Amino acid sequence: MDRRAARVATCSAALLVAFVLAGCGPAEPSPAPSTATGPAPSQTSTESPSPSPTFDPDGTAADNLAYFDSVNEAVLAENPDAMSMDFINALVDAGFDKAAMEVTEDYSTVGNRAESIQFSVRWNDACLIGQNGESVGGYHSTIMDVLGSGTCLVGTTREIG
Repeated sequence: MDRRAARVATCSAALLVAFVLAGCGPAEPSPAPSTATGPAPSQTSTESPSPSPTFDPDGTAADNLAYFDSVNEAVLAENPDAMSMDFINALVDAGFDKAAMEVTEDYSTVGNRAESIQFSVRWNDACLIGQNGESVGGYHSTIMDVLGSGTCLVGTTREIG
């Protein structure tokens, strides 16, 4: 058998195996017939809702991450197009130290809206960092060590007045 015939035979065998295996998988389940004649009975939960996170000025960055997130998520719930100072102002109102904050620009040097913005609060030797933007899939946060520069964010940040 020449090389071309061997390749064709190999490809044909591979395709045959793929088709056979595809047919061996479970079929999609069909929906079960509905026998309900009325609304489903409601279940009563005895669990109480978890308490809202609170600000802990004597705690660590990790102790305050849930509160940091709740403040930023509330900003976005009120205004999905929130800009950097919306986050900063809300964090200040929530008790975080404005002097310990950094934030990136809302617009690029050519005037386009930034694909994402970052904002941070330095907390002792750690940083609470938030990021929001369509290009990063919405709001995210993390805790990182303070950079060697003594700051939390890499690159140029804007003045916070």
